Amino acid sequence: MAKANGRLELARSMAFAGGPALAGALIAWMGASTSFVLSFMLSLAAVGFLNQIKEPARQAAPDRHPWLELKDGAHFVWTHEFLRPILFTSVAWNISWFVLQAIYVPYAIRTLGMSSSAVGLTLACYGAGMIFGSLLASKIVARMAFGNAILLGPFFSVLAAAVMAATHFWPASAVAGLSYFLFGFGPIIWTITSTTLRQSVTPNTLMGRVTAINIVAGTGARPIGALLGGLVGETFSDLASLLVVVAGFSVQAIIISLSRVRSLQSLSELQERSN
Repeated sequence: MAKANGRLELARSMAFAGGPALAGALIAWMGASTSFVLSFMLSLAAVGFLNQIKEPARQAAPDRHPWLELKDGAHFVWTHEFLRPILFTSVAWNISWFVLQAIYVPYAIRTLGMSSSAVGLTLACYGAGMIFGSLLASKIVARMAFGNAILLGPFFSVLAAAVMAATHFWPASAVAGLSYFLFGFGPIIWTITSTTLRQSVTPNTLMGRVTAINIVAGTGARPIGALLGGLVGETFSDLASLLVVVAGFSVQAIIISLSRVRSLQSLSELQERSN
């Protein structure tokens, strides 16, 4: 299952690698307005591709109120010893990530002296890390205790945040690129292993509801992080803002480290506990 999830994430990782670098080059070449028009056209193309997907015939589910569906999913996640810390870790990670995203581009241009192309290349390192992590995920999971493999992502995020903070003392685009590479490499392993964990312990009848709760919580945390990042960037110095990012990622690593997830040895043990 982890191998299959890794292959699914590989395609998304390739888009993350190519998109930022291409965006930076287009902005430098054609300007921001033309790049936004191209982005809009590509979004329309994505909608067209999705519309061509044909779903297999399936039995109609009984009508239920959406709030009841969400309540069932939330109750299962909240009461599960593994899924609850996974959810809290995801929320803390997304808040911290979008704090960084809010402050990075102004910081990179103003303090590190990067051009738009250089900023795009550093962001592309995130996708490169994701590709590398996706390719190695199955081997890493096979050679480590499953709980330790899950912990890799949160701890790599702390390391990546510390490397980004180091750019205050070594203002080089290569250091910022390394930070984004680490942000891609570790968290993609987290995505693959945590998704595998969720799929292994969740009954098929609840899979959609539990997945929805994780998506809502994770994406719902992002605007909070963006707002917080804007406030932090306006209020504090560059170094203080970067240390806030380090602190945020440290929180998510602490949450998952204190949970029972770290004690998992293998997927087979996980499936035995869920039966």
